[in-house]
Amino acid sequence: MAHHGTLIEHEPLIVHTRPAIDMDDEQFFQFCRLNGDLQIERTAEGDIIIMAPEAGSSGRGNTQLTVAFGLWAERDGTGQVFGSSTGFNLPNGATRSPDVAWVRNERLDALTDEQWQRFLPLCPDFVLELRSPSDSMGALHKKMEEYRENGARLGWLLDPASKQVHIYRPGAAVEIVNEPATLSGEPLLRGFLLDVPQIWAVMERKR
Repeated sequence: MAHHGTLIEHEPLIVHTRPAIDMDDEQFFQFCRLNGDLQIERTAEGDIIIMAPEAGSSGRGNTQLTVAFGLWAERDGTGQVFGSSTGFNLPNGATRSPDVAWVRNERLDALTDEQWQRFLPLCPDFVLELRSPSDSMGALHKKMEEYRENGARLGWLLDPASKQVHIYRPGAAVEIVNEPATLSGEPLLRGFLLDVPQIWAVMERKR
């Protein structure tokens, strides 16, 4: 939907289910399979969140990020990268799908074959969220805090509107970086360096 030349993405749809319906992890997984054309998350309170499809700008930015992290992870070899369609069952009962996630191999190796075929029962070691035009910063901050409280060791929230990056680490205040040229993933993401202006550029159609 266009407005004065600016793309406005639709707000997510929130469906309250408790106490009328209280799905366990397997039932929620099957619910998502039945609605495979939708991107669905679940809060710790059991609310179902149905996200609208991404705009071209956000989709392009997410693709660029997933490729960058994927190429690094292949070289690094200590963990695996997951894109925005992967569901994670967090310890607090929420099911989230970060735009980019990275999990150490030893944690993935501990999963059973059955767990591997379902939403992964863990919080990623690293999470990244890329703000879309419809996303409120308040909601994204809550989501990033949730990742941190559930075990994420590093979190990046990228905001194209302000050209800021918010960095989340356990036991530390949120660090806000204005217009960074690069972002280092050290020490968790060994040797990873993100070219941030390149992400803004692909979202703005600059080549």
